[in-house]
Amino acid sequence: MQFGLSETQQTLKNTTRQFLAAECPSSEVRRLIETDSAFDSALWKKMADQGWMGILIPEEYGGFGMGMVEMAAVLEEMGRALLPGPYLSTVLLAGSAIQHAGSEAQKQQYLGAICRGEAKATLAFLEESACWSPERVRMHAYAHNGGYVLSGSKRFVPDAAVADFVVCAARLDGELALFIVPSSASGMAARPTPALDGTRKLYELMFDAAAVPEGALLAKGDRAVAALEHAFAVSTVGLVAEMVGGMQRLLEIAVEYAKTRKQFGRPIGQFQAVQHMCADMLVWSESSRSAAYFAAWAMSENTPEAATAVSVAKAYASDSYREVGNRAIQVHGGMGFTWENDVHLYYRRAKGSEIAFGDATWHRERIAKLVVDRSDLLVR
Repeated sequence: MQFGLSETQQTLKNTTRQFLAAECPSSEVRRLIETDSAFDSALWKKMADQGWMGILIPEEYGGFGMGMVEMAAVLEEMGRALLPGPYLSTVLLAGSAIQHAGSEAQKQQYLGAICRGEAKATLAFLEESACWSPERVRMHAYAHNGGYVLSGSKRFVPDAAVADFVVCAARLDGELALFIVPSSASGMAARPTPALDGTRKLYELMFDAAAVPEGALLAKGDRAVAALEHAFAVSTVGLVAEMVGGMQRLLEIAVEYAKTRKQFGRPIGQFQAVQHMCADMLVWSESSRSAAYFAAWAMSENTPEAATAVSVAKAYASDSYREVGNRAIQVHGGMGFTWENDVHLYYRRAKGSEIAFGDATWHRERIAKLVVDRSDLLVR
């Protein structure tokens, strides 16, 4: 692998930063936080014009067919800008699931609309257990009148209020199944859930005998499990890259403040304690970046250690982003947590991202299981 971005990848990263600096400054982030959905249709259309919606989608469905490393480069800049809205839930969660398990007709219909910026989507998976393992899905679905009926509820569904359709996980004849449910489906309702991170709105989805046609079934059984695992892996890598961007921005803000804030007649950056905190932030940021891009490369190359690399990256970044946020607040002293300061917005994102797709403890347990399984395979 290359220990650095190619010229094309770096250009993509630079243009993404320039676009977001112009179209999504801190003032715009704060404005969107105050809205009910943290979504702006004009910004979404401009993002689609940049080609970001189709970065992972093959060309035959209207995308660009780029790799995971390119995706990570774009997501890092989105995290640095604290971009609100349904990009992660649409392109990575729902889009990856459809691309992995959908029929040709479903891919043509939904992936093309996502690429053009005409459709927003999300994945409804978590339930009362709040566990990210597919075997914990309990929501019920059954066949009826040539279609399917879904009953139950889903928790912590991102961007459900603005989604045009939802990829929903449920049990059909005892097997895990994925359904594409349009937002207009009768019997489905969304209720806002309080969330620490105002840039990523969460909802509870209630399904009261929600009926969908036969063509709404995306996958069932092992195919559905594989689609979910793929979507979670892609989304986890994207989220970690986004977390790296947030860490980088927190480091920049803290260092700039340490250079200008004076105490006892000199900048606080001259004090060793402050220097130690900034050095810790740099180590956590750079180490997380290395883990994120290695996981992206491993997934693109489909290497044997890809699953382990994804969990290593998420486990490390979950702890690191939180600690970088802690240090940035400490460097800013008494004003670090105030509403007027941007640091606390990143810290809120850090806390939300920490538990999304499994926290550090969940992924360490997964790493242990992967290591044991691999050892057993080698013994055989």
